[in-house]
Amino acid sequence: MSIDASAAPVRERGVHSRAGNAMQRTRAAVLDGAVRAVEKHGARRTTMADIAMLAGIAKGTLYNHFRTKEAVYAAAVEAAIVSLGEECVTVAADDLGEALALAAERISGSAALRRVASDEPAVLASLTTIGDVGAWVTARGAVRDVLSAGRAHDDEPAVDLLLRWLVSFVPVAGGDIETQAARLAAAVAKPAVSAPGVSAEVPAPAGTAGTSN
Repeated sequence: MSIDASAAPVRERGVHSRAGNAMQRTRAAVLDGAVRAVEKHGARRTTMADIAMLAGIAKGTLYNHFRTKEAVYAAAVEAAIVSLGEECVTVAADDLGEALALAAERISGSAALRRVASDEPAVLASLTTIGDVGAWVTARGAVRDVLSAGRAHDDEPAVDLLLRWLVSFVPVAGGDIETQAARLAAAVAKPAVSAPGVSAEVPAPAGTAGTSN
């Protein structure tokens, strides 16, 4: 059976894929521009024009993706949480303490958060009030995934403990992060389970070796 090639529109292979990639690149540029704008101007003083300029796009293009700067901020926070969470999951598979330290160091070293902490206490308060909606849902899921990857307890008390610890680095840059992270990792670690039929070896008290009844 022959098919008339003129009967259907010709679609260039890969057009939709390239368009999708372009949109993803534009969105990534916008989110990066928003973070840099907050670093430079603060969250309240930043305008959509500032974000567009630092993203390297036209203001009209920005409005095609987001209607308000608050929407841009929400997307930027969400993306940052997802990205950091995925990175920490990989690290936690080898060392949970290192994964927690990585997360705390990233938060502590954020220039945008430092700007908000120093200039905008009202915005800071909203960022450090842990909740159960919006980006906090994503944050809880990310922390739970990291704990699970690190073979630690991933219930609500453990998640809340780590969230409160991480949030403490938003207003103030942290010190001795690695020690704190190691202790927290130990606190949420699951007890070691012996293989079936193998009892855990318990060291004898000092000075009892070689004694008999």
